[in-house]
Amino acid sequence: MRQTLKRGPSFTATSRPAGLRKRWLAGGVLAVLVAVVAGVSLGPVSLPPGSVALELLNLLPGVRLDSGLSEREIAIVTELRLPRVVLGLLVGGLLALAGGAYQGVFRNPLADPYLLGVAAGAGLAVTVVLTLGGVGAGGALSGLPITIPLAAFVGSLGAVIMTYLLGAAGGRSRSPAALILAGVAVSAFLSAGQTYLLQRNAESIQAVYSWLLGRLATAGWQDVRLVLPYFLITTVIVLLHRRELDVLSVGDDEAAGLGLHPQRSRYLLIGAASLGTAAAVSASGLIGFVGIIVPHTVRMLAGSSYRVILPLSLLFGGAFLALTDVVARTAAAPQEIPIGVVTALLGGPFFVLVLRTARRVLT
Repeated sequence: MRQTLKRGPSFTATSRPAGLRKRWLAGGVLAVLVAVVAGVSLGPVSLPPGSVALELLNLLPGVRLDSGLSEREIAIVTELRLPRVVLGLLVGGLLALAGGAYQGVFRNPLADPYLLGVAAGAGLAVTVVLTLGGVGAGGALSGLPITIPLAAFVGSLGAVIMTYLLGAAGGRSRSPAALILAGVAVSAFLSAGQTYLLQRNAESIQAVYSWLLGRLATAGWQDVRLVLPYFLITTVIVLLHRRELDVLSVGDDEAAGLGLHPQRSRYLLIGAASLGTAAAVSASGLIGFVGIIVPHTVRMLAGSSYRVILPLSLLFGGAFLALTDVVARTAAAPQEIPIGVVTALLGGPFFVLVLRTARRVLT
């Protein structure tokens, strides 16, 4: 088995831990709780974290504690900030989970919903709906709750298929370098179409441009309810098949010999990851680098098995984006920095680090 692992071109062909350790799982849950309390406490009106924690406990059935907050402050917690934080947890978890799944499916350390052109495809599809549908600046999902996620899914799935086929052009080998270059080319092509569409529909530029920069502004709990079904579907499918990614890492021939159907598993995981990316993009716009930063950090700290990477990426990805949103809301208060700008500032240097560590694969 050790010799088989050496033959595979996968960047995950290293020794793996037996499974997900309880301390890492507890750490992920703790990160989510910290992100929730910090996200609800910090803002234009600062609230005591202890009081916020008590008020959040009051949301549990049968719990009734005196948080010391006024009715106005309770409304800020439950109706304004908490929906935004929960949306950040869902979107961040989806982007990180999709990034880890793409990296396993393509056996590529640089695979990411944005580098593969998936987000660009979803962005183009949503732009078509926003411009032709006449959606105002109030938010994408609030205007067309069904059409936009479905359009984003079709666009993202079409983009990843284009990237996969273009990366394989000229031979059967889909090297990491060829795949990333194909993703860049597909992204450029789709972005050009998006720019042309905006030029022809100038009245929609402000709404679309605000969405493109990435934001977690919500219409109360409505956006959370719209994203939640896609989150559950994506999470269940990807996590149930996370062991198959470890098998795929040794190569298709070896995986087939172990009783796995590589292409069927690959298509299922690509579809689920694309669905999650589409839901995240339609809800929050283009927020890049989450799918690279979080899975790679988990891989470096907790282990290279996808039994570990995917569930921890889900937890830490949600916490990462929720905390990043706190920075976006408070760093330049009273103005708000687009969250996509903050993740790009963090992700650019991290991507360089990942690229340097992956040089052995890119040859």
